[in-house]
Amino acid sequence: MIKKPLKMRSFDKFKIWVLFICLISELGYGFYLPGSYPHKYGVGDFLNVKVNSLTSIDTELPYSYYSLPFCQPQEGVKDSAENLGELLMGDRIENSPYRFKMYTNETEIFTCQTKPLSGEEFNLLKKRIDEMYQVNLILDNLPAIRYTRKEGYFLRWTGYPVGIKVQDAYYVFNHLKFTVLVHKYEETNVARVMGTGDGAVLISTVRKVGSEAPGYMVVGFEVVPCSVQHGPDATKNLKMYSKYPTPIKCDPTTVAMAIKENEPVSFTYEVNFVESDIKWPSRWDAYLKMEGAKVHWFSILNSLMVITFLAGIVLVIFLRTVRRDLTRYEELDKEAQSQMNEELSGWKLVVSDVFRAPSNPALLCAMVGDGVQILGMGVVTILFAALGFMSPASRGTLITGMLFFYMILGVSAGYVAVRLWRTICCGDHKGWVSVSWKAAYFFPGIALLILTTLNFLLWGSHSTGAIPFSLFVILILLWFCISVPLTLLGGYLGAKAPHIEYPVRTNQIPRDIPPQKYPSWLLVLGAGTLPFGTLFIELFFIMSSLWMGRVYYVFGFLLIVMILLVVVCAEVSLVLTYMHLCVEDWKWWWKSFFASGSVSIYIFLYSVNYLIFDLKSLSGPVSATLYLGYSLFMVLAIMFATGTVGFLSSFWFVHYLFSSVKLD
Repeated sequence: MIKKPLKMRSFDKFKIWVLFICLISELGYGFYLPGSYPHKYGVGDFLNVKVNSLTSIDTELPYSYYSLPFCQPQEGVKDSAENLGELLMGDRIENSPYRFKMYTNETEIFTCQTKPLSGEEFNLLKKRIDEMYQVNLILDNLPAIRYTRKEGYFLRWTGYPVGIKVQDAYYVFNHLKFTVLVHKYEETNVARVMGTGDGAVLISTVRKVGSEAPGYMVVGFEVVPCSVQHGPDATKNLKMYSKYPTPIKCDPTTVAMAIKENEPVSFTYEVNFVESDIKWPSRWDAYLKMEGAKVHWFSILNSLMVITFLAGIVLVIFLRTVRRDLTRYEELDKEAQSQMNEELSGWKLVVSDVFRAPSNPALLCAMVGDGVQILGMGVVTILFAALGFMSPASRGTLITGMLFFYMILGVSAGYVAVRLWRTICCGDHKGWVSVSWKAAYFFPGIALLILTTLNFLLWGSHSTGAIPFSLFVILILLWFCISVPLTLLGGYLGAKAPHIEYPVRTNQIPRDIPPQKYPSWLLVLGAGTLPFGTLFIELFFIMSSLWMGRVYYVFGFLLIVMILLVVVCAEVSLVLTYMHLCVEDWKWWWKSFFASGSVSIYIFLYSVNYLIFDLKSLSGPVSATLYLGYSLFMVLAIMFATGTVGFLSSFWFVHYLFSSVKLD
């Protein structure tokens, strides 16, 4: 009699949730992820184009659009609302003089004529053209895309170059031909919930045909830059948005507007609206179908297959070896005591030293705690990105999400660090506050030192990539007011939690480690090659996204690669720890950390290789220093995360191994 009402109640709750989900999905004319809501424009509505920072793969230093002598909007330059991630990535989104009317084609629109170029402006323009700087425009959150044809293939680029150098002359692209792809707004049925209880039903309401003027959504934004010579007499009395008196022929294969000192530059544009079959949810497909997509998928799939097979072999060999040793030692325990002492060898001889406290235990605890925090941040961020909540359509959300998750996971850093400290100290609470503070400051302090040094270089270069002082203060406050207290809270919880009991006792006098045939640290450094093999192909695409301006979007594959990396790091550390114990080397704590953490060394070497061979056009010591500085910051975070995986797996293995056998 009691179970039936419970079932009915559960079924009612299920129906309510189903109705709620249906209502939410219908009210927005379809469900869209955060940062990607559609905008409907009526015919004649104004579309305002925005400008982002000038970027170049030659210097990696972004600059403000209005640092060059371009036309400024009539209402003045205004910053658009930016999130924390956009500011950290160097994006500076501002309004522009380019203004369209929905579904209204316009040609020969005059923008402005600059003042005669001063010597400083002339030299700066030439420098930016030599450094291959690109102009980045945004319409309805879509970056301007440019198509070029090369050897029968169409290449896609975001933005367009400031200008081009032909022989000894410099030409600026002063006429832009815009193409805006639009899709007719499709009115969908709006669901309403009527009734209550079991009588709740969905009733769809449809608007009458012709009750509203047709609306359109922007599904594409293309640009063709041209260099056109404008006569000084033709632009003498023109105002902004006036029609140029003569037809303008936009031919991207020819250039005509050579820049000269003490001479002005005139800017014009045209816009053409084209109705497209592309639907709004698919409008980012053109940006994601960059060159090498097939190679990208094939390479990652091939890498996953090879590494999965290799990890399986390592796991099988490891399990068989450990099982055989356990069986042999159990049989030895059944023999006479004298005979057993003669035949015992390997890891069972270090039973009284295997849990001896390592050198610098507080530092190890802090590094493991920070590694848990970094690893958790990476997994959660990539998971959210794979689900689409941090899509390229929402600029800056990836960095913002990483900062948010990192601060929140400070609880886990303090908890793991302090609980490991109490385990090493056999349950003693003394010193847990100091360990919590070290976990709260160690990695963030290193990161702050690196980023501050690089920020001074960016400030000196007047780049928009420099973090503003106000934002710098905000980051410090977020660290001190959120991350540090949460880490201390986690440390308090770790101090209250029971420590892990060792299965064996430790002698007061340490056992001598026999001479080794080979340096143990050499084996530790070599162990990083296997984890590096799981991600070096994916690493190429990540580096290309960071430094070549390409859009990275396969977060599902990245999540799989990351999970596989964690598994391989655990296996490598387990095998190496077992090998050290077999040769009676009981100092496994730090070696297990760096066995998997040494993958960061190979990632840094790969970064140097990428700088030399793929970013060979990178000019200037400042650009190279910035690249190496950010690479160092990245590999340190990877070392903490992978080293933590290796250490925790080895700790579990050693604890399980010595608690699974009968010891006299």
